[in-house]
Amino acid sequence: MERWIAGLDGCRAGWAAALRPAGRPEATRLVVVDDLAAFLADPRLAAVAVDMPIGLRERIGAGGRGPEAALRPLLGARQSSVFAIPARAAVHAADYGAACAAALGTSDPPRKVSKQAFFLFPKIRALDGLLRADARLARIVRECHPEGAFRMMAGAPLAEPKKARGTPYPPGLAERAALLAATGVPRALLDARPPPGAARDDALDALACAWTADRLLTGAAVRHGPGASDAFGLPVAIWT
Repeated sequence: MERWIAGLDGCRAGWAAALRPAGRPEATRLVVVDDLAAFLADPRLAAVAVDMPIGLRERIGAGGRGPEAALRPLLGARQSSVFAIPARAAVHAADYGAACAAALGTSDPPRKVSKQAFFLFPKIRALDGLLRADARLARIVRECHPEGAFRMMAGAPLAEPKKARGTPYPPGLAERAALLAATGVPRALLDARPPPGAARDDALDALACAWTADRLLTGAAVRHGPGASDAFGLPVAIWT
């Protein structure tokens, strides 16, 4: 069976996914996934890199989980793209108030939950549940970070942000598209309108995650973090 890889990034309609046969960036296609479990059940998938936290700690120290603190210094002015995810109790809390209370009780120094992180919690919980329930998925799905991937492609922190004041920033998007084109992703795909439900930055980030997934298969991916696991055996690491 031909081995496939995928890169996933959360988007408004679910997940932006870049999918292709392993080692064949010219054959990449972009889709929007609304049923994550069904997508990951594809037996062809040999490596999946997802821009979503995997491995939730019971307590959080300064700077967040270990891999977040390890990756930030490599990103220069883009460090703010890596924000701290609180402990498992906060991620699984019923509402924002409960999440902040749980985070305060499980962090040192105590800190509440940012709204940006809180809005990710449903996707984090969905992914966490799938990986805990399926040993095959736990082996092939790894956490990545698009800005970390772009930094590795460029060999240095990127000069431009992908957004400015919350809106897409064309110079930053163009910088990232050029890096992806240099890896073999077709220019026509990079210039095309993203699939409905995904923005252009979602599509570019999914493609960066796919680049990381290919590196996971070849052993070229770099692990950031101490290589520890959470209470359920899921790795607490970010890969680029």
